[in-house]
Order: sequence, then C-alpha cells, then structure tokens
Amino acid sequence: MPDEKTICPACLNNIKIAARERLESEYERKFLVKNIISGFISLYVFEKDKELQHIIHAMKYEERRFLIGKFLGEKLGECYKSVFRDWKIDLIIPIPLHRLKKAERGYNQSFYIAKGLSKKLQIPLNQYSLKRVKFTQTQTAMNLKEREENVTGAFRVKRKNIIKGKTILLIDDVITTGATASECGKVLLKAGANKVYVVSVAIAD
Repeated sequence: MPDEKTICPACLNNIKIAARERLESEYERKFLVKNIISGFISLYVFEKDKELQHIIHAMKYEERRFLIGKFLGEKLGECYKSVFRDWKIDLIIPIPLHRLKKAERGYNQSFYIAKGLSKKLQIPLNQYSLKRVKFTQTQTAMNLKEREENVTGAFRVKRKNIIKGKTILLIDDVITTGATASECGKVLLKAGANKVYVVSVAIAD
C-alpha cells in the first residue's frame, strides 16, 4: 500500500488506468510514423480536474514532490517490469528542463520519477547527458505542428560517449502529442544511441 502522506490510496484507485489497446493506439498516432521512438508506455490517463491532475500539480509545486515522483516512478517499474526487461534498457534519462525553468521551479519533476524507476529496475540514471538549450514557450494551448516547431533544436547531447550504443529510456510526467519526446529521441539517435523508448506517468489527449 502506498504511504498516505505520499498519495491517498482512495485517490489512486480513482485514476483511470491506460489500457493496452489505448497505449497501442497512442504509440501509432504519436510515434510510429516518425520512426524515432521504438516503444511507448504510460501508466494512467490524464483527465482534467481529476485526481491525477492534482497529484501532478503537487509534484511540480509542493514540498512532497520527491516522495510523489519517487512513488510514481516505482509504480511504473512495478507495473511494467517485464516490458522494460524486454526492451533491454541500458540508461534512464529524464526529459530535461531549460536552466531558466529549472531555476524558477527549483527542480525537474521528471528526474524524481526517473529516480524512483531507476531504483526499482536497478538501471542507471543520467540527468546530464541530455540538455535543453532552447527556452521554449509553454505548449498547453499549442497544436501538434506548433509543438513540433516549438521544440525543434531545443535539445543537445552533452556526453556522446555515455549515449553511444545505449538503449535509452526517456521519462516524462505527461505525454500529450509526443513532440518533445520525439525531438529528444532524434538528437539521442543522432548522437549514437542504439534505440530510444519513452515512458510517462500519464497520457493526455
């Protein structure tokens, strides 16, 4: 049972689970054609003004962020352990924030999720190999094309020797269009990564 101080068990039970059919459809719609991301899974479905939105908001803006992120990362590892084993992941990388955004917020919530997942799977975590070099506008109100343009050129690999030949698992809190994850995957593959997979706590329409 999860610690009630982290996430209320009743709240957790009310969150919509992402079904296998939905995940397959989301992968085909968001990633398959681009041939960048080799696989994608997510744990929950993001619903506006519901429990998960409040949990993710708490993870971004409240002091419980480390505990919440760690719990969600461990939950991902617990639910999809066999999938990650089949993917043969070498390295876990959280999708990075720009330094200005990180300075404003004080941390990257995806890092805490990645930390929990890394601990659960016993797979190394690296938050320094991929850097966000372009400050991008918030993408909440953008369509797919606008999001793709917004993140083009936003990321750079800093340590190619760490990336080369590795199968990478990218971590994000919520995947909407997949534009950010695809841009990250593109630069990682260009830097010599073997394959790039993506996992998120939630998927959103």
